[in-house]
Amino acid sequence: MNDGRTSSTNVVSRRQFLKSSAAVATAALLGPAIVPASVFGADAPSNRITFGFIGVGRMGMGDMREILGFKQAQVVAVCDVDSNRVKNAKKTVETHYGRQSAGGAYKGCRTYGDYRDLVAQADIDAVCIATPDHWHVLPAIAAAKAGKDIFLQKPLSLTIEEGRVLSDTVARYGRVFQVGSQQRSDARWRHACELVRNGRIGKLHTVKVGFGTDPGTGPEPTMPVPGVLDYDFWLGPTPPAAYTEKRVHPKEGYGRPGWLRIAAYGAGMITGWGAHHNDIAQWGMGTEHTGPVEIEGQAEYPRDGLWDVHGNFSIEYTYANGVKVICADSKKNKQGVLFEGTEGWVYVKRGQVDTQPKSLMTSTIGPDETQLYRSNSHKGNLLECIKSRAETVAPVEIGHRSCTVCLLGDIAMKLGQKLKWDPEKERFTNNDRANRMLWRPMRSPWRL
Repeated sequence: MNDGRTSSTNVVSRRQFLKSSAAVATAALLGPAIVPASVFGADAPSNRITFGFIGVGRMGMGDMREILGFKQAQVVAVCDVDSNRVKNAKKTVETHYGRQSAGGAYKGCRTYGDYRDLVAQADIDAVCIATPDHWHVLPAIAAAKAGKDIFLQKPLSLTIEEGRVLSDTVARYGRVFQVGSQQRSDARWRHACELVRNGRIGKLHTVKVGFGTDPGTGPEPTMPVPGVLDYDFWLGPTPPAAYTEKRVHPKEGYGRPGWLRIAAYGAGMITGWGAHHNDIAQWGMGTEHTGPVEIEGQAEYPRDGLWDVHGNFSIEYTYANGVKVICADSKKNKQGVLFEGTEGWVYVKRGQVDTQPKSLMTSTIGPDETQLYRSNSHKGNLLECIKSRAETVAPVEIGHRSCTVCLLGDIAMKLGQKLKWDPEKERFTNNDRANRMLWRPMRSPWRL
């Protein structure tokens, strides 16, 4: 079985292709003209995929700089509830294109404070969303309904039911979607999973996933809301809360934001790093379209203070085939993913693969074996798929299933009970309280 794909760099959306084709046809009817060859090149302005960025903080600026590096893409709009960040993003974009766009072909970068205004723009083909976790799903759904293709930073959603609605919406509107699980576009992670999927370590029985945790902090004083921040919009569908800098993001610079450590806006490292590593565990097991059937977890939590997500933790997932995934903090499991089988093991983390036996390091996957989706550039794969309308290396349903694993662990840690899960119906079969945790109410006027 070979489902591998390769990335290309010659990208143009269907919308732009039709516009370009119509323009060429009209010119032909009007008669011959002298036109620079570059106008018809793959990277000509008329052929570029236009992007709007929703959330231009720490992660959003990084994603934006990546897209700026592709000649076949063009950033035309940015949006954030922090006007300083919007100004900086606009300056970054226009400085970049100002160095490269002689002749004034670039019309400038528009700015917005409300993502709904951005997704309503007809000249935007795709959006990149890098907001806090509680603001992932609503902009993505709005973008899908507006006919935009979507890149969404991980984790996919704040709750399991939100993720299901998003996945179904993207499918309904036929949008190209990629979640920011960039480890799937790294040959080391892919090869490790191929070794496991093709039985190189014998029968898989255990997967160990490890990553670090966040510290807590003490109480934080209430502060005046900065004039540059639309704080009520930042809170969005979450409950009202007094402003303090460590609840949101630094007033200056792009340091790690405090919201990552507050349960109202995310689940902590179980979705922060877990969305990466549990995704790889699922990829290696071949369970990326399903999930575990039993979950049991425990964790330490801060006793007081603003930051209240889990600290040290351990979760055991059991899958229908009997394979167990042990996900724990890096004091218990080393950082990365360890696949253990009856005849050896494969360990992978960023920048490193190790195996036992060592001969697996140079083992070649044959043409008749399972070869996983090949992408060596995550954003490049996104652009290729926007052009071809193919599924990306990290599509929405897989992103939902990987995020679900993490959120199941979060629920199990909070309840401290063994939970039984039906991955097809996406419901717990033995705990009504756990089922009530699949969803969080949204503050008016926000709703799915």
